[in-house]
Amino acid sequence: LVRSPGVYFDSSIDKASDRDVYSAKLIPGRGAWLEFDADKKDTIGVRVDRKRRQYVTTFLRALGIAETDEEILALFDNSESIINTLEKDPTDNRDEALLDLYRKLRPGELTTVESARGLINTLFFNTKRYDLTRVGRYKLDTKFGRDVDLSKYDREVDGLLSTDDMLDAIRYLVNLHARTDGYRTDDIDHFGNRRIRTVGELIQNQIRVGLTRLERVVRERMTTQDPEVITPQSLINIRPVVASIKEFFGTSQLSQFMDQPNPLAGLTHRRRLSALGPGGLSRERAGFEVRDVHSSHYGRMCPIETPEGPNIGLIGSLATYAKVNRFGFIETPYRKVENGKVTKKVEYLTASEEENYVIAQANAEVSEDGSYVNPRVLVRRRGGEVDYVKSTDVDYMDVSPKQIVSVATSLIPFLEHDDANRALMGSNMQRQAVPLLHAEAPLVGTGVEQRAAYDSGEMVIAEADGEVTEVSGIEVVVKESSNNRKRSYPLKKFVRSNQGTNLNQKAVVIEGDKVKAGDVLADGPSTDLGELALGKNLLVAFMPWEGHNFEDAIILNENLVKNDVLTSIHIEEHEIEARDTKLGAEEITRDIPNVAEEVLRDLDDEGIIRIGAEVGPGDYLVGKVTPKGETELTPEERLLRAIFGEKAREVRDTSLRVPHGESGKVIDVKVFRREEGDDLPPGMNQLVRVYVAQQRKISEGDKLAGRHGNKGVISRILPQEDMPFMEDGTPVDIVLSPLGVPSRMNLGQVLETHLGWAAAQGWQPYKGDGVAAAGVEPWSRVATPVFDGAREDEISEVLKAALPNRDGNQLVNEEGKATLYNGRTGHPFDNPITVGYIYILKLLHLVDDKIHARSTGPYSMITQQPLGGKAQFGGQRFGEMEVWALEAYGAAYALQELLTIKSDDVAGRVKVYEAIVKGENIPEPGIPESFKVLVKEMQSLCLNVEMLSAGEEIELADLEEDVFRTQEALGIDISRPERAT
Repeated sequence: LVRSPGVYFDSSIDKASDRDVYSAKLIPGRGAWLEFDADKKDTIGVRVDRKRRQYVTTFLRALGIAETDEEILALFDNSESIINTLEKDPTDNRDEALLDLYRKLRPGELTTVESARGLINTLFFNTKRYDLTRVGRYKLDTKFGRDVDLSKYDREVDGLLSTDDMLDAIRYLVNLHARTDGYRTDDIDHFGNRRIRTVGELIQNQIRVGLTRLERVVRERMTTQDPEVITPQSLINIRPVVASIKEFFGTSQLSQFMDQPNPLAGLTHRRRLSALGPGGLSRERAGFEVRDVHSSHYGRMCPIETPEGPNIGLIGSLATYAKVNRFGFIETPYRKVENGKVTKKVEYLTASEEENYVIAQANAEVSEDGSYVNPRVLVRRRGGEVDYVKSTDVDYMDVSPKQIVSVATSLIPFLEHDDANRALMGSNMQRQAVPLLHAEAPLVGTGVEQRAAYDSGEMVIAEADGEVTEVSGIEVVVKESSNNRKRSYPLKKFVRSNQGTNLNQKAVVIEGDKVKAGDVLADGPSTDLGELALGKNLLVAFMPWEGHNFEDAIILNENLVKNDVLTSIHIEEHEIEARDTKLGAEEITRDIPNVAEEVLRDLDDEGIIRIGAEVGPGDYLVGKVTPKGETELTPEERLLRAIFGEKAREVRDTSLRVPHGESGKVIDVKVFRREEGDDLPPGMNQLVRVYVAQQRKISEGDKLAGRHGNKGVISRILPQEDMPFMEDGTPVDIVLSPLGVPSRMNLGQVLETHLGWAAAQGWQPYKGDGVAAAGVEPWSRVATPVFDGAREDEISEVLKAALPNRDGNQLVNEEGKATLYNGRTGHPFDNPITVGYIYILKLLHLVDDKIHARSTGPYSMITQQPLGGKAQFGGQRFGEMEVWALEAYGAAYALQELLTIKSDDVAGRVKVYEAIVKGENIPEPGIPESFKVLVKEMQSLCLNVEMLSAGEEIELADLEEDVFRTQEALGIDISRPERAT
């Protein structure tokens, strides 16, 4: 999203005089900016390309638009500000004006009339340097009320600024300054002034850069080479063009790694709008105005879906029905209203066009013939103002209530009952849902699920009518009716997504089925019979449970673990490469020094793991050895070499092993070799990728969430018999804290609970408020669209009409509450409890990826303290405040241990390791390395530091030899992480 080329009028307050000061900017697609402004002395000035300000009359003379004072005054109807400017203007004719202009644009250079004229022509009248673009011409013509006809657009003429453009801009500014009626400043945050730079345009700009570099190289070579032997091959080097395209895809802020934990995430990422990136804003400089919701976002950009962090408001999502027009402006559809009647005609309007019309809401009541039921209709006008008008005054009507929100937000049922902050979290968390083993569509949906799944591109869709002739795990074959040809649709099996989730497709048709073009042949990840299915419908009770669901914690039924209800498959990719090193080539092999055969049992002859092997932390996936530098041989080795004549293999084990804390089953291995013609980077001979899949059952510490921003972490998984149960013995699946609802103001979850229960039970036909509703079978899926969903009284009616259970009882009353019984005592709880079905998602924040433990491992080079973080196999930081806590308790020995042998007492920690191995007492801690670093830093400040103990100076001996001796004696290096596993 960038500011569109065109002309912009702005006002700011002058601090000294407290008056409005107006300015105008002519912004091209490419080239020098031209800024006009009126100052507090009532003169009109101009800045060319953000250089020094000069009088606009000088500029007009330099361009040759008008030379004498009379001509200039005639152009502006003897305006007062122009008279004031002429009084201050030191120039009288064109040549003086040109020289004055050149001095300010190129200070310090020799000025001549010719060079000044050349500079102005280059800046504004050269199509290579200056281009307004079609959009700029369109914006200028609409701003100044000219006829817009871009069919005859000629870049050589319309792409450059004309005399009229400049004069119109100055006239508009003069009128603004004089506060003439009908002249307004522009709002830069309005979507009529911000346009989308699409991928094509971004790549076009990048190629232009590449071609400009290419042109420079060609020109240089043409001057240096002999014209008679010149060939196109010797002149043209395409590297700059290729490099600029690669640079765009490799390093541009807008070229991103696709977010695809589930189909919705991919769909949303492709519909993302960003105000960041080249030509856009930066996080630090963006103020509140840019980030805020604007009335022109209506139907174009979602007011809800945006990140929570520093990018809030700068990154958005395209609204459901919005599209981008040829100029890059976002349009939204409206139904045409003629003489107070809504027609079937749909028109797309940009934000600027919409300003001129009166538009009604989508849920305004309309009769069969299209006329409005009520005499006055709620509408919005220019700038988002709301009003009631006669139906005949309405010009357009929204096409749907959900046109203002994005796809992810339109998947939230009862969105209208949720606070915007929580709805934002709900929209964002749906994108983090993990595809489960068995997908299940929501009982309470919004009706968008099918379309979202279809458009995500993760399902297999029939391309033509026909009959299914063959179905297997890996493909579906359809015989097409039009040409009797068989078309095969291959299915993805256990493919790893960018986020490590499992993309798997399975057929939903059977042999002999007749299919039409557009029908679903196979479900993808997180889809259920063609509907988006990100989570599971779980029976929930809102109640406290022995304090274990304090602060959004969640209690879960163990049944969900046993029955794999919330189980997902995750696939990790491990990669190793064999390169050429200075000491020789690395080799992928099974022959690894000092490794037992038992450890290598699953490796094949080449040293690569077999598919289907179960692996755990530290297991070998691919064996690799790297040549070591030549070392001094001992006399014994020299003797052996003299006898046997062979050079002992000097190699290091640099094999690929399963990282700490990971395990699973090997499902695929890919091997790329240079000798087989695979395209590998220079210096790389072989590349092996191993894919390890693991099943992750739900466990304590995993994060779950509903669709209303109601997220929490599982604190306890209880046996089924301990869970609260209903009157007929059904235990609930999940217990949520009731305190998570009132303060968060996301009441949508409560309404979803009630409607979920009614949908699961089914209901009889009923009559309520003059409305007759048909009956519904148990476990039917219901849709309650955004802003047009079920009302509270309707939910009450369906709860009343809910079908009884097998014993003929109504377990839940019309308020949606039931009597629950304590699973441990069997006694009923004191009060009725809200029970029903909520759609719960398992999010990508899994405890298995976060939990981490370390005994010994790598240490920082300078401070010798353990590194931090799971990725570095680091330790837990014991910081300042934690030290204070132990000091407060007087835990001196625990504290000394933590600050020395458990951290950076280099010699001490090795001795302690030795003592533990030998079963001896722990030795006294020594001096920590951080103290030595402090001493060295003080010495670097030329301070003479003496260490005194009992009045005597002590030497800080370098204990490194001692350390290495101890390590060699033990045959262990405690800084190598794999030794610790």
